[in-house]
Amino acid sequence: MAIKLVREFQQKQQLSMTPQLRKSIDLLQLSRVEIINKINAEIENNPFIIKKESDETLASGHDSDFMSNIAEMITLTDHLQNQLEDLGLSNSEKKIAACIVHSLDESGILNIDLHELEELLEFESSLDEIQLVLENIIQHLEPAGVGAGSFKEVIHIQLKRKNLPQNQQELVQEILFNPDFKNFEHVKSSLSNKFPVELIQHTLSLIKACDLSPGLGFESTQMIYPDVEILSLKNELEIQFIQNDFPQLQIDSELEQLVKDKKNAANKALQEKITDAKWLIRSVEKRNETVREVGELICKKQAEFLVGQSLQLNSLTNLELAKELNLSPSTVSRILRAKYIQTPKGALSMRSLLSASVSKTRKVTPQQLMEEIKRVIGNSPKKLSDQKLVEILNKRGFNLARRTIAKYRTKLNIPNSRKR
Repeated sequence: MAIKLVREFQQKQQLSMTPQLRKSIDLLQLSRVEIINKINAEIENNPFIIKKESDETLASGHDSDFMSNIAEMITLTDHLQNQLEDLGLSNSEKKIAACIVHSLDESGILNIDLHELEELLEFESSLDEIQLVLENIIQHLEPAGVGAGSFKEVIHIQLKRKNLPQNQQELVQEILFNPDFKNFEHVKSSLSNKFPVELIQHTLSLIKACDLSPGLGFESTQMIYPDVEILSLKNELEIQFIQNDFPQLQIDSELEQLVKDKKNAANKALQEKITDAKWLIRSVEKRNETVREVGELICKKQAEFLVGQSLQLNSLTNLELAKELNLSPSTVSRILRAKYIQTPKGALSMRSLLSASVSKTRKVTPQQLMEEIKRVIGNSPKKLSDQKLVEILNKRGFNLARRTIAKYRTKLNIPNSRKR
């Protein structure tokens, strides 16, 4: 009975979905370039829409150099696949590697876990095989940092390539994966008795200089232009929609008045054009304001990370954004598609600034899980195996796999129970 009611409700929703409402929803998922192209097409087809100020760069779609050189461009996917072809991989490794490469976002980050990759591969490859290809093949490709599952992993991969002295490598590991550190000031005060201050400062400078979006350094037929930017970093983050190069629209009032002055049947089609023009202007304004609001909330939630005070992203999910902004999760999902924020760390995709829980039943970030693992091991007089850790944490409602425990225990530089 309940299922029947849900289906009836969904059918009513579908029936009430007007063409204009559907088009408004579609506008939300367009990237900056895509919506500008959409606007330009509407201007050509509707004489009542005019630009307040002409812009010949983005407003015209793409510049001439971009279009003339498009055939010479190479995407991140192409670049990675070219490298894979030279490695002499087995058929199984090739299939896994291709799946991982096609699962990377535009920044080169892998935002899905091994279980999701296993499902994409139709369970023909084991989790161990997938992890080996990811860590031993993909994460060794150029540019450094591709295939990482988080910003910390991007930094770790990039700094490993620098062949730093052993003590500095240990310091990097400590800074990135010690769950006790909340921000860089805490790092300095906590490690000054263990490492030279100059070494700490130099290492922090290296960390801050890392490219958190290694994949964006490659050309793509989908040019990346951020929709919002961070203006102020002094007291509180100030976020604004980037108006530069974005066409500002208005109704051609003179043409509209001519139509109003002439009452005849032929004007009905023109009146519909006016209605469509007003709808487009309102919808674009609403789309831009909604994108700004989502970007602003993300930036405020991740403020410490964005201003360089912390390497840790706070827990933030699609559902949490939807709840705080009073939007549906599907609307937020559309907004996050191909949207970027211009930050002090460069252009970052909005989606990359979300941090999902590592547990299916309890809200906990990777950093919080590492804190819990460290606490359980530290408080136990016995040498706990990963399986025992799973049992203890799952009794507390975490619902974790042994593999997950092993992964984060290793990041803490804690050896397995046999070697402790």
